[in-house]
Amino acid sequence: MTTRPRRSERDQLELFRALPSDLAPRDAQDLMAYPFFSLSKSHRVKPIEYRSGEIAIRVEAVPEHGMATIWDTDILIWAASQIVEARDNGFRTSRLIATTPYEILTFIGRGTGARDYRRLRAALDRLQSTTVATTLRQPPSNPRNRNEPASDTRTTGRRIHRFSWINEWTERADAFGNPDGIELIVPDWFYKAVLDEALVLTIDRAYFGLTGGIERWLYRIVRKHGGRQKRGWRFDFRHLYVKSGSLSPFKRFAFELRAIIQRQPLPGYTVFLEIEAGGRTLLAFEPAPCGQAVEAVVLSGTRTIVPSGTDPSCYQEPKPHLTSSAESENRPLNLESNKESNFCRGAPSGENRSPTGRKEEERGHQTAFSQRDDDAAATNDPPARNGAGGAS
Repeated sequence: MTTRPRRSERDQLELFRALPSDLAPRDAQDLMAYPFFSLSKSHRVKPIEYRSGEIAIRVEAVPEHGMATIWDTDILIWAASQIVEARDNGFRTSRLIATTPYEILTFIGRGTGARDYRRLRAALDRLQSTTVATTLRQPPSNPRNRNEPASDTRTTGRRIHRFSWINEWTERADAFGNPDGIELIVPDWFYKAVLDEALVLTIDRAYFGLTGGIERWLYRIVRKHGGRQKRGWRFDFRHLYVKSGSLSPFKRFAFELRAIIQRQPLPGYTVFLEIEAGGRTLLAFEPAPCGQAVEAVVLSGTRTIVPSGTDPSCYQEPKPHLTSSAESENRPLNLESNKESNFCRGAPSGENRSPTGRKEEERGHQTAFSQRDDDAAATNDPPARNGAGGAS
């Protein structure tokens, strides 16, 4: 008796052809909030290990390709945008997506030269070869028996889901060997998150113009936790360091954050320092006026950067006994994902709504993307970096 050959995953999926239109960029909140990617363009093989409560994440890379970077996530943002747009317009979606390299590159603001196509292939290889093991959005492995009282607080383990950011991808070429089309399969874990309206946010298209790894990561953290809250949020520097998965020493990471505060590159948000009486350094952020780009701030004499009695430069580490010159009430620490961090009471119809399932409709304003060469990325950076210090 002959055994019927097992059908491949591709053969079991219906092909979804990418929509040829200018879509609003969408990002998955789980990818915005947790350390899944390298923040440096340098070749990283050291795993990312993260644990917070019941959430555990381990990201591993193979030496041949290295770990997927935060620039590679632009491809996942493109995929999420395609799936959400198709669903909202009544089209059938699938994990198997057919597109062209040109469509991906133009959406994420890259060039369309031969080098850009080579970089796209390398990014797809990193996304496929990087493996993730996480308990995020997984049910307990030994759920409590329904006959047990609700007061039973015994710890239950979580199932671990393992996947790659792209299960597989294939490339078609024309008669002259030029790239003609791409088919890729996204993992079920990612696909389910994208189809859940409460787990997706629209991001500003200017995000693709951010050139530093840490500033890209920070924008996604701020966008996920801050939303359009007028009062914004704040994070302890150490907490941000743990959430970043960066290989840089903490002092280098803190320097990068202060550099971002000086430049104010995050579209739609203003970031600044707050110094507690005990000397703890906090990064605070709040949304800029709706529809307005973030303006650069003046370092000297501003409440947003200068703690009282210190040199006005935001690069100076404050003394432990100093307090912030700001007289306003401190914002609440957002040390874990806040369920209402993207909810704004009385927001007009174009603003964000509660992430309980209602559609999030905001649109980011359009800006052009300026791609920097990998070889020149480090020339304009501050003093030499160690590890993943947000190379541009």
